[in-house]
Amino acid sequence: MASLRKRSVQLSGHATSIALEPEFWAVLEAMAAVDGLSLAALIGRIDDARGGRPLASACRVAALTFAGRGPSHELPSRA
Repeated sequence: MASLRKRSVQLSGHATSIALEPEFWAVLEAMAAVDGLSLAALIGRIDDARGGRPLASACRVAALTFAGRGPSHELPSRA
């Protein structure tokens, strides 16, 4: 099993750490590239759309959704 990799991002002016498996980080980076966003901006969009789900879980679900649909995914734009 791959160990978790932690990264810090700024969300709404606050530093937040997210720990995910390297495979999920790779998919999130691909998502960001397809959308022309930084990884932090993509995670901000995921954060805005996650509801009550923990951020790491929301990132994993977004990555799985992207991997299942390919580059035609859509996330709400950040308000």
